[in-house]
Amino acid sequence: MKTNKPSENSKERVFIFDTTLRDGEQAPGASLNTEEKMKVAVQLEKLGVDIIEAGFPAASPGDFEAVNHIAKALKKTVIAGLSRAMRKDIDACAKALKPAKRMRIHTFISSSDIHLKHLFRKSREEAIHAVNDAVKYARNFTDDVEFSAQDASRSELDYLCRMIEAAIKSGATTVNVPDTVGYAVPEQYGEMVAYLRNHVPNINKAIISVHCHNDLGLAVSNSMAAIKNGARQVECTINGIGERAGNASLEEIAMILDTRGDIYPYFTKINGREIYKTSRLVSTLTGFMIQPNKAIVGSNAFAHESGIHQDGMLKYRQNYEIMTPESIGVPESRLVLGKHSGRHAFKKRLEDLGYNLSPEAIDSLFAKFKDLSDKKKSVYDEDIEALIEEKVAASEEIYHLVYLHTTAGSTTTPTATVKLMMAGKEIQEAATGDGPVDAVVNAIDRVTGFKGKVENYNLKALTQGRDAQGEVTLTVTTNGDEANGRGVSTDVIEASAKAYLNAVNKLLLKHKTKSAKAAFDIQKGLKL
Repeated sequence: MKTNKPSENSKERVFIFDTTLRDGEQAPGASLNTEEKMKVAVQLEKLGVDIIEAGFPAASPGDFEAVNHIAKALKKTVIAGLSRAMRKDIDACAKALKPAKRMRIHTFISSSDIHLKHLFRKSREEAIHAVNDAVKYARNFTDDVEFSAQDASRSELDYLCRMIEAAIKSGATTVNVPDTVGYAVPEQYGEMVAYLRNHVPNINKAIISVHCHNDLGLAVSNSMAAIKNGARQVECTINGIGERAGNASLEEIAMILDTRGDIYPYFTKINGREIYKTSRLVSTLTGFMIQPNKAIVGSNAFAHESGIHQDGMLKYRQNYEIMTPESIGVPESRLVLGKHSGRHAFKKRLEDLGYNLSPEAIDSLFAKFKDLSDKKKSVYDEDIEALIEEKVAASEEIYHLVYLHTTAGSTTTPTATVKLMMAGKEIQEAATGDGPVDAVVNAIDRVTGFKGKVENYNLKALTQGRDAQGEVTLTVTTNGDEANGRGVSTDVIEASAKAYLNAVNKLLLKHKTKSAKAAFDIQKGLKL
């Protein structure tokens, strides 16, 4: 796929700081044990993130253990631990991170008046003093210290500049200005970053980082606005998980930069082909399902059902896809067959399944496919193969099911009415039975004059979902002879009727009675 992206050599780098294991894991219900955190951390390193915030060591023994184990295991990625602007937290961080080949201590305090008054109960000057002390103390353990001014987006700008200046002067090499409560909008947030660049005297000595929450659904938009105004580190999570409505989604940030290099001339070290695998791993371990329409990694992100879209995709993929599924580790796009699909996509799916059929046969099957599409949301390969098998079976039918109606209930005698066609003539009969399936069998027997015994009756879902087709297989015996029957339908009673009739037709043909042979010869002449 051609893009407007400039070469990597001409672009500035944006560092990806992944906080799935810290902020992401704080989402209610997303707790991970040490072994699970390790699995995610190993995959994040394969993904190519620059920094992994492995946890908050002072928060609990479990968090300390997880950070420590990850620090021992990973060799390429910077491993970070979070700490409040308190020496005991920083000590815990330093101890947990000590085995790391590359470590970062990430310390924070709030800069907004609302947080300083109601959360930290500190004056502005006390907060500045805490920043100076925490950053200087952290520098005793590592040269890589990040400072975050929590709730920066609701802070008075000149005071925020003072706090950031103090942090850099004390030794912070990265300064983070989070939209902690997801309050910012892109214009405001971008302007805030630009203001810092223009008003913090020593800002060129540190990387500006952003950490956006998604309470208003703007986490990714705010992050992109910040990048455009000078931020060069983005803090984000896989699948956008995190506190409340979550964080900026790593996969969305990475693929925006990859896809729209004409607008954002920046690059990351993310290995896009590991995105899908990482997304699925985090979803599996946290139990947080990914919504089908989730950007980049949702199951519908590279799926097309509309006939117009499918036709366009088959003619030229870029008609409807701005990135390739392979670029994020998905094998290929999916043409989802459903009621909106057209003949072109249906024919392509038949070819993919190995069927090279005549135009007349395709037209006949397409009509049946459309009928089936009205009964279920998506039509799977197994459904299509069932339609083909049903058509093949129909070419050898003496009796064909035209109509079926059953009534049954706890206080009602099960009754079935069936209409069958033989040699162009329709015959209808009704019968009762011990249940609706038995009633259907009895009604079919009255039409055909055949009396068989049903054995080995089996019912299973042919495809997934509540609207899946039911597949019935059974054996019919008579006078020491037997035949297997199969029927498929979204209605299990209809599937049972088709299966029984399929076996009966086989037995009638096998016996080659005079009437059956004559009827079969007529049917062969009528088939498509």
